[in-house]
Amino acid sequence: MIRRQMKGEQVRITFAIPEDVPAGRVSVVGDFNDWTPGVHTMIKRANGMRSVAVTVPTGTVTRFRYLGENGRWFDDPDADARDREDGVLIV
Repeated sequence: MIRRQMKGEQVRITFAIPEDVPAGRVSVVGDFNDWTPGVHTMIKRANGMRSVAVTVPTGTVTRFRYLGENGRWFDDPDADARDREDGVLIV
């Protein structure tokens, strides 16, 4: 699940996935963090989800993927589009 919230000239993007799918630690990596694992690690929430938020300038095309333990990459079906292997958000 992906939520967007406008904050002036910025957009706060919240990425959320179920707490147990996949098991283990998960990061959101993308052009907003130079594709660096561990910078935006998803945190367990009381509602049974894991989530993390990033802020990008309005009008940005953002590419991202999820990275689980043992190098397992996976995608979010709520992305606006796909570009090669990346999910794409237009904010």
